[in-house]
Amino acid sequence: MKTSLRYGVLFGALALMPLLNSCTKEESITEDYANFDVAAMRQRVNQYPVASLSAEEINSLNFMREEEKLARDVYNGLARHWKVNIFTNIAASEQTHMDAILQLLNKYGLPDPIVSDGEGVFANEALRTLYLQLMERGSVSLLAAYQTGAYIEDLDINDLNNASEFIDNEDILYVYGNLNKGSRNHLRSFYRNVLRLNGTYTPSFLSQETFDAIISGQMETGPWW
Repeated sequence: MKTSLRYGVLFGALALMPLLNSCTKEESITEDYANFDVAAMRQRVNQYPVASLSAEEINSLNFMREEEKLARDVYNGLARHWKVNIFTNIAASEQTHMDAILQLLNKYGLPDPIVSDGEGVFANEALRTLYLQLMERGSVSLLAAYQTGAYIEDLDINDLNNASEFIDNEDILYVYGNLNKGSRNHLRSFYRNVLRLNGTYTPSFLSQETFDAIISGQMETGPWW
């Protein structure tokens, strides 16, 4: 996986996010966590054969486990700060994403890179730094918080898409496909709330064409596992 994340570009892009101070009623959303069935997910993942893992696939699983935690931790922090439901709801969804990747780690007998589940604690120091950057930006205004959410989902979808270029294990592709679907819904939700505050968001990782296709689409529903 391209796990370097181009941190210099990433932090630079954050600095360009508009920081307007505005407030309005958030758009109500339906998130994938509400339909998440842990037992069904485990059963489905275990139906796929156990195949050998490449070093890149192992690195991808470790990184995505913590990247999903990054999203959850930031959303929990912004939920406390702004007291709006979208962050609480999507944080719960990100927990299901973390659980799904943990199931893959357990299936292959790999250690969990998350040693402490404390908020803002990461084995990957770059993610720790990014967490602090995102919390700072998202605390400036409600619009900036929604833009921060869009930024996280933009990054997450791009990383999942990039991982699909070299992963061939069916169970990993299956889980990543579900995570990607959830993240597309999250991006739509955050972007629509950005528009409600008369703000804008330009993708930092996805191409404009891919971004436009996602936000113009309907919320994806149906069984998640």
